[in-house]
Amino acid sequence: MTKTRPAVVIGVGNDFRRDDGVGGAVVARLRQRAGVRPLPPGTVLATCDGDPARLMGLWEDAALAVVVDAAHAHPGTPGRVHRIALDRGRLAPPTATSSHGLGLGEAVELARILDRLPLHLVVYAVEGADGSFGRGLSPAVEAAVPALVEAIAHEVARRRP
Repeated sequence: MTKTRPAVVIGVGNDFRRDDGVGGAVVARLRQRAGVRPLPPGTVLATCDGDPARLMGLWEDAALAVVVDAAHAHPGTPGRVHRIALDRGRLAPPTATSSHGLGLGEAVELARILDRLPLHLVVYAVEGADGSFGRGLSPAVEAAVPALVEAIAHEVARRRP
């Protein structure tokens, strides 16, 4: 399969469930940052509700896909970021779980079976503190966003073709 886009960054989540909106918040900040410090040409910034078919549609022709999602961990440390890299079509067992019913691991496995994975897949899972209804991130998750934006910008620039 030909990879036509160098990179896609996908923020997964629901902006109306507090910390579950961290993926969208990171993508929004990356868009703002790109106005001053552009990302590599062809980089796509997108948001998704986590539906496996939509995720596959967003990442299938990318050389690199970076996914940002809220996660639950037990015990948890709100704002802690986990970086998980795809290894030969399978995600390593996570230390945190997706905040969605059908997890990212299932979407990855389905994409692997259907040969719809990007060449490289990196997941940044951010441990949340508040999944209640409403807008806005908790202070701990909000504090993690600036460093996460820079890490993802570096990740995309480093994998430049």
